[in-house]
Amino acid sequence: MAFVHIDHVGLVAYTIEQARNVLGDSLGLDLDEARSNWPDGSYFPPEQTFNYFFAVGDGETQVEVLIPEVGATSGAARFLERRGPGLHHLCYACDDVHAEAERLLGNGLQEIDIPRGADGKRTVAFFHPRSTGGVLTELVPARHHHGERPPTVHRPHQH
Repeated sequence: MAFVHIDHVGLVAYTIEQARNVLGDSLGLDLDEARSNWPDGSYFPPEQTFNYFFAVGDGETQVEVLIPEVGATSGAARFLERRGPGLHHLCYACDDVHAEAERLLGNGLQEIDIPRGADGKRTVAFFHPRSTGGVLTELVPARHHHGERPPTVHRPHQH
């Protein structure tokens, strides 16, 4: 078992407009409207964030932008309050999140406890930065395998 690839790099921002100005307008990344549940964002309850994804070229790696909801008290909200917008986490895609998380636990990494599925298995996992060299680390299921095309993305409007 191993990681398949880097799934995404996570950033925090105050607003999606702020992130689109930098990622879309300045850097030229394409907003993945389907994965982002545009325009509302894909809500992630454990972190109280609305998440948006930008494609990096034709590859599978994306940039995820986390926008904490108003009044959020989550780790992402505290991070944004203390440090401002910027790099939040690194996420690896893997074929079996639960097995990979167990492997990392066995290697001495410290898992952040989040709800699991009804079967007790992880569908996503996070590992504390103090055990991963200073970077919050996430594991997610691989969306694609080599040779498959990533989803269609749409170019954000230019200002």
